[in-house]
Amino acid sequence: MPPIVYDPASVAGEAKILGAVDESQKKILTPEAIAFVVLLHRSFEPTRRALLRKREVRQAALDAGVLPGFLPETKAIREDPVWQGAPPAPGLVDRRVEITGPTDRKMVVNALNSDVWTYMADFEDASAPTWDNMLAGQVNLYDAIRRQIDFVQPGGKEYKLRTDRVLPTLIVRPRGWHLLEKHFLVDGEPVSGAIFDFALYFFHNAHELVKRGFGPYFYLPKMESHLEARLWNDIFNLSQDILAIPRGTIRGTVLIETIMAAFEMDEIIYELRQHSSGLNCGRWDYIFSFIKKFRNNPAFVLPDRSAVTMTSPFMQAYVKLLIKTCHARGVHAMGGMAAQIPIKTDPVANKIAMEGVYKDKLREATAGHDGTWVAHPALAPIASEVFNKVMPTPNQIFKRTETIDVTASDLLNPSVPGVVTEDGIRKNLDIGLGYMEAWLRGVGCVPINYLMEDAATAEVSRSQLWQWVKHEISTAEGIKVTKDYALKILGEETDKLDKAAATGNKFKLAEKYFATQITGEDYADFLTSLLYDEIVKESGSAPKL
Repeated sequence: MPPIVYDPASVAGEAKILGAVDESQKKILTPEAIAFVVLLHRSFEPTRRALLRKREVRQAALDAGVLPGFLPETKAIREDPVWQGAPPAPGLVDRRVEITGPTDRKMVVNALNSDVWTYMADFEDASAPTWDNMLAGQVNLYDAIRRQIDFVQPGGKEYKLRTDRVLPTLIVRPRGWHLLEKHFLVDGEPVSGAIFDFALYFFHNAHELVKRGFGPYFYLPKMESHLEARLWNDIFNLSQDILAIPRGTIRGTVLIETIMAAFEMDEIIYELRQHSSGLNCGRWDYIFSFIKKFRNNPAFVLPDRSAVTMTSPFMQAYVKLLIKTCHARGVHAMGGMAAQIPIKTDPVANKIAMEGVYKDKLREATAGHDGTWVAHPALAPIASEVFNKVMPTPNQIFKRTETIDVTASDLLNPSVPGVVTEDGIRKNLDIGLGYMEAWLRGVGCVPINYLMEDAATAEVSRSQLWQWVKHEISTAEGIKVTKDYALKILGEETDKLDKAAATGNKFKLAEKYFATQITGEDYADFLTSLLYDEIVKESGSAPKL
């Protein structure tokens, strides 16, 4: 197919950039790349907004007591045994261990040097979307693909890509459909963060990746319906046509991290078909979505976060359905995150933690997953050992589980043994405050109690607190969780964290926002949307590019 002809010069002038751009970032914000962002924005922004409105309509129905189910209008797609997703793309056949993390330069080098099969470079939950973070991340991936990312830190420490082995395949996670990029305006309106991240990465790197034997690969987050997957597929098709790249070169793995998407797994793969590289169990976001969507329903109150595990009935059903669906359609079923960080100061505690990682990965591999996630390079050998033992082949897509029947009731089963405790309340407050404080400083993932916490776990924390106050839950100690009680404990935890932190920290600012989210009253759609304006820094005039 010949490339679509359009005039970048005539389009680029319609964009307004409000953030500062340094010399290294000018190679990303070229007139041609800006024009590409503008074109995608104008082509797809009306659809994006319409889909977000559909989310609001569905939430209103849930609040009215209407529970979700499998869509009758797409029954034919689910029951058709013939259609398949795309065969695995080059570099995505074997994905047994994937490392994830933000796109800062040090992380990119360390991730690509890890003993893993792929690296998910994250512009979403593990990154605070400051303008500089987003542009610097694009620069770092541009340089990494071309093997030009080696650098020396102030102080003399050198970071270099390995040359003794093939580097992990790069997969990029753009922001979700709900997030905006307020430093980049088109027709006076901010563009979608998802389109911004995708467009700049694809425009600059698609041809280079293909030349090197791979392709532009993506993880697609936070979707709630197959129509949202259709939007991505339409963007993929137009983008490939414009750059004269064959359709199907792009591949997208969808994170099933919302309860609504769990009812549309077949349909999501179907919409992406030639671009599909499978589904992933986004465990913490999924728990967050389960609480968020049913937060007004007292039947769906969950106990302490530590009690909600992958063996909880609704989580087990989710995993079984995901693996069954993916393998029936010939695509990868990826497992979830091991967020543990090695405890170097306590060998006994570290041994227990690493044994927990081993058991979790063994559960995933035995269940039929084709790979798994780790947040730290030290966990890669553990995950590799498990998957090498259980899965001697590059994947286990050939394993079918047709006899497993997962019903809507299974997916919606809120029966989780456990109680709400004051310790659980304080841990949720610490995690929420710790993550929000770091995010407000421009840091998107933060180690807390030897776990790498990101936006998903902060969302679980605030949603549980909101839910417990809303439904006046009593703790195991016999204390009713009221608005006043929650705010009192919030103040105590903030004071402790503030006193222990460096001068100039943002714990008090985090407390101000967190206080609005744990009283059973106001509930922001996402914490990141709630906080975003705090990290928007507009320059006085558009930079000269």
